[in-house]
Amino acid sequence: MTRVLLVDDDVELGEMLTEYLEREGFSAMAVADGEAGVRCALSGEYGIVVLDVMMPRLNGIEALRRIRAQDSRVPVLMLTAKGDDVDRIVGLELGADDYVPKPCTPRELVARIRAILRRTQLREPASLPSGPLMAGSLTIWPEKRSAEWNGELLELTSTEFNLLEVLVRNAGRVVSKKELSEQGLGRPLARYDRSIDVHLSSIRHKLGGGEGRSPIQTVRGIGYQYVKE
Repeated sequence: MTRVLLVDDDVELGEMLTEYLEREGFSAMAVADGEAGVRCALSGEYGIVVLDVMMPRLNGIEALRRIRAQDSRVPVLMLTAKGDDVDRIVGLELGADDYVPKPCTPRELVARIRAILRRTQLREPASLPSGPLMAGSLTIWPEKRSAEWNGELLELTSTEFNLLEVLVRNAGRVVSKKELSEQGLGRPLARYDRSIDVHLSSIRHKLGGGEGRSPIQTVRGIGYQYVKE
């Protein structure tokens, strides 16, 4: 049973979501401030963190920054104000796996949680070819969900890993944003959604190059391509 950590200063909402998640087969706990959320998230006891951006004292953005500063790869789903693109983009840049705009229905939240968990769990051995994927300086081990660039371990979030794996498996051809959203984010591509662009920008940075030098190239109006060296 996956344990879900809810971090939201709205106590009533936290109680309602906790009850709903438990009816859906999860084990859930809610905390009402960012500092407690960071401590719990780093405890290793939770399979995913649902983190509200707007909280007093320590907001969700700073809480996420502290979680990722400890090299924690626990999946994080951000709850953002509807229409607030700045918080969404900053959260994704800091390593959030996805976001849901508030207000949202419990059903939508559970669907997003399940989508993130599906893509962070290990693949079944028979579902995909075994062994590492290699593309020039990049080596990916899908079963271990790890990757190296020039022999150095890449610190990737679960979403970044999935997107990079999709591109490498399709190296040499353009992958549409629709495909990347469905295969990497586990959900349909939403209109005006910049999540993929932000995640791939972060991956490029970790590979040590910008658009011009990175093997991940943008094909304007279509999608992205991993260019073999």
